[in-house]
Amino acid sequence: MSSLLNIGLSALQANQAALTTTGNNVANAGSVGYSRQSVVQQQAITTPTGSGYLGNGVRVVTVERAYSSYLTQQANQTAAVSAADSARSDQLASLESVFQTGSAGLGAAMNSLLNAFTNVASAPTDLSARTVVLTQAGALASRFSSAQSQLDEMGKSTLEQLGTAADTVNRLAASIAKINGQIQRARGTGQEPNDLLDQRDTLITQLNAQVQTSTVQADDGTLSIFVGNQALVLGSSAGQVSVGTAADGSTTLDIARGSVVAHLDADALGGGAAAGQLRFLNEDLPDTRNLLGRLALTMTTTVNAQHSLGVGLNGETGNKLFGDIGLPASTPAATNTGNAVFAATVSDVSALVPSSYALSVQPDGSYQVRRLSDNTVSSFASLPAQIDGLSLNLQSGAGAPGDVYRIEPFAQAAGKVAVALGSASAVAAGSPVQASTGTANTGSLAVSGVYASAQNANLSATATLTFNADGTYNISGNGTGNLSNQPYTAGEAISVNGWSLTLTGVPKAGDTVTVQAATASMTAQNSGNAKALQALADQKVIDGSPLSDGYAGLIARVGVRAQGAKYAAQVSSAIATSTETARANSTGVNLDEEATKLLAYQQAYQASARVIQIAQNIFDSLLSSVR
Repeated sequence: MSSLLNIGLSALQANQAALTTTGNNVANAGSVGYSRQSVVQQQAITTPTGSGYLGNGVRVVTVERAYSSYLTQQANQTAAVSAADSARSDQLASLESVFQTGSAGLGAAMNSLLNAFTNVASAPTDLSARTVVLTQAGALASRFSSAQSQLDEMGKSTLEQLGTAADTVNRLAASIAKINGQIQRARGTGQEPNDLLDQRDTLITQLNAQVQTSTVQADDGTLSIFVGNQALVLGSSAGQVSVGTAADGSTTLDIARGSVVAHLDADALGGGAAAGQLRFLNEDLPDTRNLLGRLALTMTTTVNAQHSLGVGLNGETGNKLFGDIGLPASTPAATNTGNAVFAATVSDVSALVPSSYALSVQPDGSYQVRRLSDNTVSSFASLPAQIDGLSLNLQSGAGAPGDVYRIEPFAQAAGKVAVALGSASAVAAGSPVQASTGTANTGSLAVSGVYASAQNANLSATATLTFNADGTYNISGNGTGNLSNQPYTAGEAISVNGWSLTLTGVPKAGDTVTVQAATASMTAQNSGNAKALQALADQKVIDGSPLSDGYAGLIARVGVRAQGAKYAAQVSSAIATSTETARANSTGVNLDEEATKLLAYQQAYQASARVIQIAQNIFDSLLSSVR
């Protein structure tokens, strides 16, 4: 009877454990990170008899949690990639909003300034028209400065977010290391601490939202966490994460274990919000700063070059509308041993490339310059050297072999745009050169515009254009040698001696045009330089495109990048959702299934109780028979 009683009792206990576990599943159906648990039962060791082996009931081996290493790993990895894409997309959306279109945009301010010279050209002595030029120049400078400030603020904000991510990683890593120790001790009982394992998995999921991880499980149940192939957690010990700077000046996420520090960039991290923030800080934001700075430098340099060739209302010459934008000196790497200082100046504004550069000193004393936007490398035996419209010079000191210097010509250029001209009368609308048609001309030739086009314009020599019967022209007295049979096209500029002349109409044989230095009275009255300044809008100085299209090109490049990041975020989010759903379906609680199990275990429990009752009845009958 004791065997039957024990069998019933073991069944009762096993089914009670199953009911308790199933009830716990139901209770935690909404708990984040909870994995479905189930009781593993095993037949008790049978008893041999002459009639065969008789069963001794059932025993509970363990409480097992539903877990898929593959699905968990996939869910964490895809979630990390999604977090990186989402973080970068959010930052780029904010970046795109800096560059407005319409009347509030930089492009409108650029066009408004160049268009303001139209009114000056129509009325060169009108001070109000000249004042509008200064007003529009100030508005343009303000918008450049505002855009620069917004980009700088975004950089600071993203850096703060990265610091917060590092703090979160440290907190989670410390918690994982602590739970590793608890799991190691708990496994001494011979059973798996399911709740602790769930807690650790939840922490790892949260960690992957910040940085993508890989894991290695030890025999003692502890889990080592690696980020970018660098150990973050080893057993019950956690490293320290902080925001750092690499030798090339880029921002990194650093992992320190003792005195060893590893610098991780976005590629090394792979995923997590920190990877997206690093990619924005090191790629998207610098590229946009360079685009904005290149535009500011090109606009102001181009306008200044032409403005300085003109003459103000009171005879002022050589004045610039905007102040010069001084390019910053090089920044040395922390590991440098030399003390060289390198400087860059603009040599050809139309050849500028929106990029920063890394200059390294070679063992033989030569220099290697890497364009950071596309990693194109150029080598120079000595300096000064020309690259991408810049002239690189050794300003002071000397570099040592292996030294690296970062040169950022455009990063802060937009914030340095400022109006230099102090009075409206100094607006250089007048041209120092004048042109007039011959009084005996019989054709319809007319002077559309004439202005100085170079600093070394020859204004001392009077040049005469004489037209031939075939429509060509000869130039005499130009000081650099006479020209013959030059083709003429109405409206097309004729550039000689550092001045540019535009004619309209049809010439007849013998018609003449005389070009000479303008008289003092003529410089106040003519508007040749104002027309030249207005025409700068069509000058192809930005990637082969007109100056007026420069801002549109900037918006297009930022917009393409933002839309690409948005699409990537949508795709990776869908993939992450799919893998998490697969993991949840495999390891989560299904209330319908648990309800079915409860009914089955309830019936088994009742049957077990009935076995005990029958055993008790039999025992009572035996006692009664011997009384």
